Amino acid sequence: MQRAIMAKFIDIGANLTDAMFQGCYHGSIKHGPDLEAVCRRARDSGVSRIVITGGNYRESCEALKLARDDWMFTTVGCHPTRCSEFVENSDGDDAYLDQLRHLVQNNRTKVVAIGECGLDYDRLKFCDAETQKKYFDLQFSLAKECGLPMFLHHRNCHSDFRLILERNSGNITHGGVVHSFDGTAEQAMYFIDQGLYIGINGCSLKRSENLEVVKNIPVERLMIETDAPWCEIKPTHAGFKHVKTKFESVKKEKWRHGAMVKGRNEPANIVQVLEIIAAVKETNETELAAQLFDNTMKLFFP
Repeated sequence: MQRAIMAKFIDIGANLTDAMFQGCYHGSIKHGPDLEAVCRRARDSGVSRIVITGGNYRESCEALKLARDDWMFTTVGCHPTRCSEFVENSDGDDAYLDQLRHLVQNNRTKVVAIGECGLDYDRLKFCDAETQKKYFDLQFSLAKECGLPMFLHHRNCHSDFRLILERNSGNITHGGVVHSFDGTAEQAMYFIDQGLYIGINGCSLKRSENLEVVKNIPVERLMIETDAPWCEIKPTHAGFKHVKTKFESVKKEKWRHGAMVKGRNEPANIVQVLEIIAAVKETNETELAAQLFDNTMKLFFP
């Protein structure tokens, strides 16, 4: 590793329950579990806290087991592509919501947000739009009841997302963040006007148009994340030319201790997100890191 700066980070979105961190890729075992090594690299890279994403009830339970470490925390909620689980629950959708509620109530020191919830119209094959809208709507009440911010998912759905957000304006009592944002400048400013933060990761930095959007988001409303094991910053991405910190990586079939896996993102790479944002904003990396850290503490750890 060649690390260009020393800073303190909070990764607001890491899918550490994903099977890739157990060495399993698309159902095929390629190497042994290495989550411990992944977490060690994160700490060595300045990651002081990780918010593990809960994508459904099962993942939220698994995330809470991982969050026994004092520097890890979780969200609890249901991702839009998994909202059919509300319908399929044998005891009904209210019972599924109760399961999520009880997870929060029984783990108040570890659950920092409701989510990941929202709308994803790029992946309607997993869950239809009407089901997504119904259960996105439902999770706002959980955020208000539990007194927590929201961890929001927004993909190719702005009109419907906006309608639901405005209908629930009274339920967003503790703010929230639109994570993995890849929308337009106008959409970003709309969310900021609603009092929300914007979460940036590798998927937010793919195209030159994305970089222009990020350039114009006020630093006071930004947070950073990896969305590991997804949203890796690739050489083909517009933002890659600004990356300074590099890590040794190998193909999953040639996994070995001390190296990252090519194509599998992990929290240590959050420094690369910072470097790209600092470059496009032409600002000091250390100062930017401090601002982003403060933003995250205000929302998730007040």
